[in-house]
Amino acid sequence: MAHRDRISQLPEELLLRILSLLPAKDVAVTMVLSKRWKFLWTLVPTLEYDHATYQNAEGTRFSRFVYSSLLLHEAPVLETLRLKLDRESATAVDIGVWVKTAVKRYVRELDIDINSPSILTPVTLPWSLFAGGCKTLATLKLSNMTLVDASSSLPASFPSLKNLSLVKMKYPSEEFINKLLASCPVLDDLAVELCSGDGVTVLAVQIPSLKSLSLRKRPDTDDDEAYGFVIDTPSLVSFDIVDHCGELCVVESNMPEIVYVNLDINYRRPWKMLSSLSSVKQLELCLTSSKEYPVGIVFHNLAHLMICTCETEWLNLLLCVLKDSPKLQGLRIEQYHNIRTGEQRPCWKEPSSVPGCVLTSLETLEWVKYEGTEDEKEAAAFIFRNARFLKKATISSSSTDPVKKLEMLKGLSFLSRCSSSCHLTFD
Repeated sequence: MAHRDRISQLPEELLLRILSLLPAKDVAVTMVLSKRWKFLWTLVPTLEYDHATYQNAEGTRFSRFVYSSLLLHEAPVLETLRLKLDRESATAVDIGVWVKTAVKRYVRELDIDINSPSILTPVTLPWSLFAGGCKTLATLKLSNMTLVDASSSLPASFPSLKNLSLVKMKYPSEEFINKLLASCPVLDDLAVELCSGDGVTVLAVQIPSLKSLSLRKRPDTDDDEAYGFVIDTPSLVSFDIVDHCGELCVVESNMPEIVYVNLDINYRRPWKMLSSLSSVKQLELCLTSSKEYPVGIVFHNLAHLMICTCETEWLNLLLCVLKDSPKLQGLRIEQYHNIRTGEQRPCWKEPSSVPGCVLTSLETLEWVKYEGTEDEKEAAAFIFRNARFLKKATISSSSTDPVKKLEMLKGLSFLSRCSSSCHLTFD
């Protein structure tokens, strides 16, 4: 009782902040604690309804609780509404009413995640729910739904929207989503995951204010369509793209502020976008091809590089990027994806000259899933032999054979002696 009384004596603002961290069902339960708590829960500015936390609750029982708690909610502004649902927990009509209620309450963050076992039958929502009343919305996250544009019109803009996430959504048309993105004049962060049959062939991301962009398109077994992206984001700082079935990504503007880039793509010619990303400081690459690598590109600011070893030409790609990165300090080599069976593995070819960064700036080497093949040993030997300023090397292997790991350790220890200042750690 004493502990509860001490908590009750805290300022109301702090109590509401604590309650905002709890699921809505746990917040509502606090009404039984004392007179002070009886109506306090109705003022919590953050409401999160997660059907998974309602064990053995039928969908109708869950939806009745959401309706009743929203009806009793009295906070001046509903800062956040999160709905984590499955297809049995609520109907499209239910979700529509909840969304409209949140919009009328000047919601700032709206997050609706439908745990749908199949994107073929997503929940359908009319876009008119968002029309005309989203002036305060700063964060919008939608997952596994179909948007219906019954009125064939979009709101003029989302003037305050900073963060937008669209995961496995379906749209009335390609024009619809491109207009939607164009209606966000101050957008900072955009994440889009496309899916089969979503109505989008070419996604145009042309947002001058955008700082962070994440694009996902993984192959679907029944997907024969070709996808692509057009990107015009001159203020971009972080760019992350995973596309295993697309045809192209056209970058229409330079990105002088870019800091982080992850390219995990299988385009035939992935190099056209690199010239716009030459200011990058941290670069992660998993590319299917190093052919036609561009001549003349220089990564003047690149300090950290990660190369994935799952593709057959990763060694040639590594040497090409090292050659063009004069200030590189950290190198990470990792088999990030599974190696496709039956593919020929790369052969090490000693370069005619040593990349400048290896000689003058490389300080750390991290090699994950090192297997000690002849080509890997030759590549490691080349780095240890020429990296005059290498301070630390961390090598780890996925092998469970203690004899094999001991042999790898012996070989690496011998190689690391070529760099007298290097501290080797082997796992």
